[in-house]
Amino acid sequence: MLIIPAIDLKDGHCVRLKQGLMEESTVFSEDPGAMARHWVDQGGKRLHLVDLNGAFAGKPVNEGAIRSIVSAVGGDIPIQLGGGIRDLETIERYLDNGIDYVIIGTAAVKTPGFLHEACDAFPGQIIVGLDAKDGKVAIDGWSKLTGHDVIDLAKKFEGYGVNAIVYTDIGRDGMLTGVNIEATVALAQALTIPVIASGGVTNLDDVRKLCAVASEGIIGTITGRAIYEGTLDFAAAQKLADELS
Repeated sequence: MLIIPAIDLKDGHCVRLKQGLMEESTVFSEDPGAMARHWVDQGGKRLHLVDLNGAFAGKPVNEGAIRSIVSAVGGDIPIQLGGGIRDLETIERYLDNGIDYVIIGTAAVKTPGFLHEACDAFPGQIIVGLDAKDGKVAIDGWSKLTGHDVIDLAKKFEGYGVNAIVYTDIGRDGMLTGVNIEATVALAQALTIPVIASGGVTNLDDVRKLCAVASEGIIGTITGRAIYEGTLDFAAAQKLADELS
């Protein structure tokens, strides 16, 4: 089980949002590269980056900060990145610059043809981020709920050849209220590709609960606010996950 630190980038800084609201952001570091290196040194095995400005603008915005993170990590662990990725040129540039996996979210739902092309062009390096509330997929920075069922859509994208699904329960993200284990397991059981849980990890109990269902196809969980605010000791969490795996 991977405990994956999230580095959310806004205006070049490392921040966290509450329930996806840009105005509800807290700056945790003005040096994203140093923050990335910190998590590697703490035992991190993968990093999760989000270009928040990019997600709202529909194009990359924080590429300078992203380059500093790649440089700081130095290829020691894989990096996955999402936010504002809408064309193949952007994907190619990120991959050429040292990103290992690109996460496509809103664009996967709105323009599935683009996702299909991306999976064909960059096999094994495309992850889909599905954000959902009550089983329905949300898009555009969580501002719009669609009528799409999350499991049905995930199955469709699995057929395209995506590497994994990052599943976020948007009712819990950044709220420190625990992981929606039931919904995450239901999604993982419906797929043959792995699922990465996101949203709500608060403490070591959440890590234990996720490890208990890892065999269903859940390979990791993304954590942000909990490790920045100290309700979850990251190094202890990854150590526990290693012991329970």
